[in-house]
Amino acid sequence: MCLAIPARVVEIVDAADELAQVEVAGVRRVVSVGLLARDTDELLGEWVLIHAGFALGLLDEREAQATLALLERMGAEYERELGELAGRAAL
Repeated sequence: MCLAIPARVVEIVDAADELAQVEVAGVRRVVSVGLLARDTDELLGEWVLIHAGFALGLLDEREAQATLALLERMGAEYERELGELAGRAAL
């Protein structure tokens, strides 16, 4: 199973190429934000839904936190996704 997970945009890495660094549970990763209908510079601090290196949509903070709490309760699947996000082998 593949999951899209909420992440907060913590840095705009390359506005021209629409790349941003996001953070999930202390793990940071550069993703493409080109699919979002927003100016890249406006995304700093926003919550996005990420999957396979792409931000797929925007979330408000309440929805992001609720989704993260649900994923944490899922246990092993969430841990596997975090491992893949961090570049480690699947558990």
